[in-house]
Amino acid sequence: MTVVNEAGKTIDINRIMEMIPHRYPFLMVDKVVDVIPNESAVGMKNVTINEPFFQGHFPSRPVMPGVLIIEAMAQTAAVLVVETLGPSAEGKLVYFMSVDSARFRKPVGPGDTLAIHVFKERSRGNVWKFRAEAKVGETLMAEATYAAMILDD
Repeated sequence: MTVVNEAGKTIDINRIMEMIPHRYPFLMVDKVVDVIPNESAVGMKNVTINEPFFQGHFPSRPVMPGVLIIEAMAQTAAVLVVETLGPSAEGKLVYFMSVDSARFRKPVGPGDTLAIHVFKERSRGNVWKFRAEAKVGETLMAEATYAAMILDD
């Protein structure tokens, strides 16, 4: 179900699973809010102690791996791409081409709600470039720029 509000669209988990092929335990976005097609979106990830990666990373001080924060950025961008391109893009795969300037500022752990702010920088053909910031509240936790290519499955 897609709901429209003043700031943009909100896309729930059921619609996300129609748009991108990721599934548990690798679906890193619970909801996407403030979607402005061809511009930006905010992916929301509720981080819980039940995440399978916390069993080994690190049991005495659970921390969400930085690569999974980057993956959440990519999945948020993939939802933005599909929302921008329309139904013909649903279910297509979006592959990383590059990750640049990744910075991890603070650890993300159980109980955090991660807001992944994704901004389209440009697109040419099936190649898209994004800038993203992952925040908990107003605190910047991670940031990166990255490029991805959308392809048929």
